[in-house]
Amino acid sequence: MASGPAAGVAQAPAVAPSTSGTAAAQAPAAVPSTNGATASQAPAAVPSTNGATTSQAPAAVPSTNGATTSQAPAAPAMAGAEATAAGPGTDTRPVDARALAEALAAKDAAALEPGMVPPMPVPSREKAPPFGKLQGLPRAQDLVARAKLEGNKLVVKGGKSAPDQVLTIDPGLQASLTKIMQNYQVPYGAAVVLEPSTGRVLAMAEHSEAKPELRGLAVRAVYPAASIFKIVTGSALMEAGVSPETEACFHGGKRRLNERQLEDTERDGACYSLALAMGKSANVIFAKMTSKHLSADALKRMAARLRFNREIPFAQPLDVSLAYIPEDGFALANTGAGFGDVYLSPLHGALLAAMAANEGRWVDPVLVEPEPFMPLPEPEPVLTPTAAHGLTKMLEETVTHGTARGVFRERGFQVKDAVGKTGTLADREPFRDYSWFVGFAPKDHPRVAVAALIVNDPKWRIRGSYLGREALRLALERIPAPVEVTAPAGAAGKH
Repeated sequence: MASGPAAGVAQAPAVAPSTSGTAAAQAPAAVPSTNGATASQAPAAVPSTNGATTSQAPAAVPSTNGATTSQAPAAPAMAGAEATAAGPGTDTRPVDARALAEALAAKDAAALEPGMVPPMPVPSREKAPPFGKLQGLPRAQDLVARAKLEGNKLVVKGGKSAPDQVLTIDPGLQASLTKIMQNYQVPYGAAVVLEPSTGRVLAMAEHSEAKPELRGLAVRAVYPAASIFKIVTGSALMEAGVSPETEACFHGGKRRLNERQLEDTERDGACYSLALAMGKSANVIFAKMTSKHLSADALKRMAARLRFNREIPFAQPLDVSLAYIPEDGFALANTGAGFGDVYLSPLHGALLAAMAANEGRWVDPVLVEPEPFMPLPEPEPVLTPTAAHGLTKMLEETVTHGTARGVFRERGFQVKDAVGKTGTLADREPFRDYSWFVGFAPKDHPRVAVAALIVNDPKWRIRGSYLGREALRLALERIPAPVEVTAPAGAAGKH
C-alpha cells in the first residue's frame, strides 16, 4: 500500500474556508451563510439527512429484507435523442443534439419541476451543521453489513420466503479501501466505486475511528458538498452557452469571496478560463460566472437533473442530497461557488462522476446483481453532448494542473488519464474538515467512477484526494482493460 502523506495540522486563518480541496485543512474564523435562514418547505416522506427520522426507501426501490433482487428502473430515454447505455468510446451512433436539448428543456419544465424545491427544510451549515446529528444505518437495513462471503461474492441470505441476494460488491476492493481508512485512523471516511456504464456498486467502504459502530456513512447526505457542487454549476453554465475556454478576470485572490468581487473592475489583473477555474477551484470565477450567466431557476433545474432534492432508487435507504438555491444576488453566486447549504452523500458523489464518465447520461446505482437475462436500466441523458464533453475537459484540469495534481503525480502511484474534482470545507465549532474527491478513469474509456470523503479533526493523516486516487488505482488494477479484437490483415472479404 502507498505510504500516506505527512500528517498535517490545521491552522485557523482569518478568512472563510477554502472549497478548493488543497492539502492544508483550515478552520475558518467565520463561515458565510448563503441564505440567512433555513428553507421553510413542508417535508415530504423522504429519508432524513440528520438521522432524526427513519430513512425510507421509495416504493419502487427493492426491499432490503431479501424479498426481491430487482432494481428500480430509471426513466426511459427521452424522445428525440439517440442516447445509449454504452460508455464513452464504445458507441458510434449519432446523437441528435438539438432534439436532446429540446427534450431536456421539456423535462425541466415538467417532470423535474418538483425537484427544484427541497423536499424538507435544508439545514443551515453555519447554524446547525447536520453532521452533528449523524446517526448510523440500522444493521437490518445495511445489506453490505449483513452479507456473508461465499467464494468471491458477498451474499445476503433471504430466508424461507425470499431468495438470496448476491451483491455487486468486489470483496477484495472493499477490504482494501476499508484497510486504508483503518490504517490512517480516519475519524470518519467513506469510499464508493462504481462501474459507470451500468451503475454497479463495486465498493462501498467506510470507517470511523471516532465511532467504530457507525454504519451507512456512504449513504448519508450530511456532508457539505463544497466544491463538488461546481460540477452542477459548471454544467449549468455550459448549457447557458458558456464554454470551458470562456474567461473571467478577478482581483483579491481566487478563493476568498465578497460581493464587490462580482463586478468587473480595473483592478481585475488575473484571468482564468472556466476549465482552469474548475481545476484550481477558483471560487471567485464560479461566483462571477454564476452571477452573470445563471438565474436561480437555471441552477435549480440542473441540480434537479443531477438528483439533488430527489430520491435516488437504491436497494437500501439512501438519504436525499439537499440543495438550497437562493433566489439572487451574492447568496446565489456564493452557492454556485460551492459555499451554499448543499449536502451530498458519497454514493451520490460517485454517481455524479459516473454521469460525467457516461458523457452526460445518468445511471441509478445497482447493489444487487439482477436475475439472469434481466437487463439493467438504460442510462438517462441529463446533459447535452456539448456540455458533457466540456465537463470532462474541465475535470481533467483538476488532475493535470489543479488541486489534485500533487497527489496524482506521486511517484509509483499515478493513475493514468484520471479526471475529477476536489472539495474542501470546514465547520468551525466544533472543528471538522470535510475533504472530497470524485472522478473517473481512464478519461476516454472509463472503467471506474469513484467518490471519496474524509472528515478530519485539526490533525490529519490523509484527505479525500488521497483516498480517491487509491480507490481509482486499486479498482483499475482489479478490473482488466477490455481487449480489442482486430481482424487479421487481408481477412476482409474472405469467406
